[in-house]
Amino acid sequence: MLLKDSCVLEITITHFSGFKWRSYLKLARVANKEHPLHLSLGGRLDEVVVAYETYGHLSEGGDNVILLNHALTGDSHPSAHTQHDEKGWWEPLVGPGRPLDTEKFFIICANVLGGCQGTTGPASPNPDTGLPYGMNFPEITLLDTVHVQKRLLDVLGVHHVKLIIGGSMGGMQSLEWSVAYPDFMDGVMVIAAPGYASSQSIAYNKVGRQAIILDPEWREGNYYGGIGPEKGLAIARAVGMITYQSEMSMEGKFGRKRRNGCFEIENYLDYQGNSLARRFDANSYLYLLRALDYYNLLKSCNSYEDALSKIRAKVMVVGVSSDILYPPYQQEELVEAMCDSGVDAQYALLESPHGHDGFLIDFHLLRPMIRNFMNHLIK
Repeated sequence: MLLKDSCVLEITITHFSGFKWRSYLKLARVANKEHPLHLSLGGRLDEVVVAYETYGHLSEGGDNVILLNHALTGDSHPSAHTQHDEKGWWEPLVGPGRPLDTEKFFIICANVLGGCQGTTGPASPNPDTGLPYGMNFPEITLLDTVHVQKRLLDVLGVHHVKLIIGGSMGGMQSLEWSVAYPDFMDGVMVIAAPGYASSQSIAYNKVGRQAIILDPEWREGNYYGGIGPEKGLAIARAVGMITYQSEMSMEGKFGRKRRNGCFEIENYLDYQGNSLARRFDANSYLYLLRALDYYNLLKSCNSYEDALSKIRAKVMVVGVSSDILYPPYQQEELVEAMCDSGVDAQYALLESPHGHDGFLIDFHLLRPMIRNFMNHLIK
């Protein structure tokens, strides 16, 4: 059942002013008290609304759907819908004649559960109190987000997809899809994502969370209507931005250049941190970082092979050569385990100097990879 845009728009803006409404944004209710969402870690949500955008048109046979998953601070807007629309985070890859061709495919991109760009999250009103959940929002996993996406596709009448694709956290969601709903897709493309969170990535996230909760304006998560932990979130983002770069990219862009008494790398980190603090909810950042920590395809299985043997789709895994957050050996390990489990999996290396962010920068390298894999699916 689709909700009225005006109702959800009013709720969202009231509780998180950083949310930006777009004319092409759509909303769907996928859980209510009669059909609640039971979460992986034991919690429950009696009200879930999903914000999503679509591109192209669904074919008569319903066989041309692509599900596109976004990364940590992304949203449901990967590309502009018209020449007058705001450009998206995967603009060169999504659109007419591009690798994710909107003239051929019906593309769906949804904001994640726990996010702050229209989908239910900590800033949303708790139906029991009418106040923002804050830290009373239940703990979530990326598998919960996948279940929410599945419900969204059910609402849209989509029963099978050609491809599920994403980078970083979006790649993790794509992998979760392949194990949780193995017969639902023809192909999965995973970019700059591992099969489980390593201790080093968890350590980075720990520092980011601490920066937020030690900000006096965090107020145990009850800051809505006030200033909020802007300084803490800015520091957390700066930590994240360091992990998204490589030494080569930092040296190339900044070196030891200075401006206004600061090194340029310092100015860059300040800008990125302050920019995110203006558009993203700190509590969402906390919850999504924790969901990244919990990410582990093995979960209830005894080994990689047990989990991966469930996969029926063709899989393409892409590592980024200079990635320090999820180094390419993690993708190589994943593909090796998939092949050992009988999965039709292939590996490619994105030779990029830009670190983890290569999947958001090196579009000229990603284009042929996506096109080739799409051709592999159509064979």
